[in-house]
Amino acid sequence: MQARPSIDFRVAEVNGNTQRLASIRTLLADSGLGMDSDITTFVEAWSGNRLVGCAGLAANVIKCVAVEEQLRGENLSARLLAEVEHLALARGHFHLFLCTRPCNRERFQHSGFWPIAQSGNNAILMENTPSGIQRYCRTLQARRVAGKRIGSIVMNANPFTLGHRHLVEQAAQACDWLHLFVVREDASFFPFSARLKMVKAGVAHLPNVTVHEGSQYIISRATFPAYFLKETGKVQQAWSEIDLLIFRNHIAPALGVTHRFIGSEPFCDITRQYNQTMHQLLAGAVEVVEVPRIKATGTAISASEVRRLLKTHQFSRIREIVPDTTFAHLESHYSAEVA
Repeated sequence: MQARPSIDFRVAEVNGNTQRLASIRTLLADSGLGMDSDITTFVEAWSGNRLVGCAGLAANVIKCVAVEEQLRGENLSARLLAEVEHLALARGHFHLFLCTRPCNRERFQHSGFWPIAQSGNNAILMENTPSGIQRYCRTLQARRVAGKRIGSIVMNANPFTLGHRHLVEQAAQACDWLHLFVVREDASFFPFSARLKMVKAGVAHLPNVTVHEGSQYIISRATFPAYFLKETGKVQQAWSEIDLLIFRNHIAPALGVTHRFIGSEPFCDITRQYNQTMHQLLAGAVEVVEVPRIKATGTAISASEVRRLLKTHQFSRIREIVPDTTFAHLESHYSAEVA
């Protein structure tokens, strides 16, 4: 009987480690995987002078778990997961997520991960606790408000524009209460703290709106783990479906949401496709209401236009498409760059 190879586990930081990254990329490619750009650290498994396994960590998300083909079935992936979990815990990350192909579901369940939502045969999102999503929903239930029409909006607000304010006002007018979620991930031009501040200031005049800080159960497309999906269309589909299934099956019931409000999308194909998927997946559970975008100077207002104008310091034009509260924030933080 052949002895199991001795495995040495090492921690490798991504920055400035191009030679070792090349070896990791090769190992991942042999497993049909790419490498997400937000990974900061890898746990590597070495057999002698040969890299035989790896697992990546991006904050509290485990990505890019791969094992050399000859060593599959030797329990190496479970050992890699244990090592990367230990590393995450040492860095203060106790609640961990991973997203993988559904065919790997059982393997990761044996290592202590529980499924949250699945997008067909494309992707499944899992977490290292059987009750994480239930705990989150209990915190939402504490902010539940009674009413026949309970609305919800999820927005990035990068930054908060007159278009966003119009959407919120229309939704608040149509509902007994409105729950407004601001996407948390810092993958935008404006950091989460600034976006949250602008949203809260911009809707402060509305008495029936609760602003929620987004959680990791409201998934940003920019940070969705996509290393195992090579086709852009599949990445978009998997992100959309998992995000919307979590909303439909967990968030909406916790808050009693009956309506989800979205703005029409004349510019971004990805957002337009997301809206179409929303109509399909929420049908029969939550009514989707699409509000036409308002225009300024003949063009639909967009946050991307604000960012473009900000980069060229065109504050007079910015003033036309953002609320006074947002303009005050932009002026106080960015006008000094013009002086």
